[in-house]
Amino acid sequence: MPPIQDHPLRYPLSNELHARPFPSLEAPCRAAYLAIKQPEDAAGRDREADRAHLLNLLDRFGAAHPQPGATHYFGQIGKHQLKWESHTEFVTYTLFGNDTAEKPFDAETFKLFPEDWLANAPGVRITSALIRVEIIEDEASARDKIDDWYVAESLAVSHVLDGAAIISGDFRIDPAGHMRFGVFVRKDTGSRRIGRIVQRLCEIETYKTMSMLGLSRARDLSARMGPLDDEMTSVVADMCGDIAKPEATLRQLLNISAELENMIAQSTFRFGATGAYEALVNQRVAVLREERFDGRQTFAEFMARRFDPAMRTVKSTERRLRNMAEAAQRAGELLRTRVDVERSAQNQDLLESMDRRAALQLRLQKTVEGFSVVAISYYAMNLLAYLVYPVADPMGVSRGIITAALTPPVVLLVWLVIRRIRKSVE
Repeated sequence: MPPIQDHPLRYPLSNELHARPFPSLEAPCRAAYLAIKQPEDAAGRDREADRAHLLNLLDRFGAAHPQPGATHYFGQIGKHQLKWESHTEFVTYTLFGNDTAEKPFDAETFKLFPEDWLANAPGVRITSALIRVEIIEDEASARDKIDDWYVAESLAVSHVLDGAAIISGDFRIDPAGHMRFGVFVRKDTGSRRIGRIVQRLCEIETYKTMSMLGLSRARDLSARMGPLDDEMTSVVADMCGDIAKPEATLRQLLNISAELENMIAQSTFRFGATGAYEALVNQRVAVLREERFDGRQTFAEFMARRFDPAMRTVKSTERRLRNMAEAAQRAGELLRTRVDVERSAQNQDLLESMDRRAALQLRLQKTVEGFSVVAISYYAMNLLAYLVYPVADPMGVSRGIITAALTPPVVLLVWLVIRRIRKSVE
């Protein structure tokens, strides 16, 4: 008996769950992170160009290539490890190195990305980060370094994963152009746990930045929505009174509605992606299981104060845009109804006018028919008289008597014939 047949996607779908493992890192260590995105239509970009860019980097270090069509890669390049991932709108490169530089957040690790290779990237940098992982004996040493490394006003720091580590960052771009994050771990913290923390920090920064693209789009749309809102309000207010040219007003409303629908079509993907990235940011922060460190704000509190208002602005703009489109549609339907009613009234007046003209024509026709009976009877009477007069003269009957006797039946006969013809035509 042949074995049961597997679905053709069973193994690829199962392997996808294990395709992006966390790195294993031994403290002390460091990481340099880079995310590249196409400025426009990133979701529809040429992904082969992304893979070609990766292969170019690997060939410089004589490293092995990933499988054709791969969306992820992890391997050794020189003394460092490289992790590459291809996402819906961007690609990421993460370099992991052993030990830490004497100078905190030294960008030497990032210089492993050659300048000409960076210049030829199929896209632009959406974010980059330097991550420093140290071993600490006590919290006091971590506190001193944190106070020295970051801007206090925007600093976020917390214990994570049940006190296994302390994470820190101020979400500010340093003079070298990178975000900076610090991770302080105990000696007994496992390598996989360290890898998960570093990966979460990279993901939080990337998804936060991608989410903020929605804020930029919302601001652009708000600048266009203001004049449209004023114009639509003016048109709707004018609809409350008599409109001299309702067809022109309807065209104006339709133009507003078309512009709003175009704005919705252009922003639907960006707003949808922003919502998805926002959820990922909150989820990645939540899984760190933060606890307060030295009374400082946590990453979750930083997001609540700085990130969440931006996301609420995006959602508010999206709702406003859709509400305006619906309002324009309702106003257009109302005006179309008003135009239809006015046209119906005009058509009713036209029909009544046509009815009056038809009645007049009918009366005129009946009058003409009456005259026709008289005229036809007159000619018929004369013709009949010419036939009867020669017979009546020998009999001594006067022509007047004959004419008087013949007139009623002739008129009646002509009237009946004309009536019959009219009925047959009807």
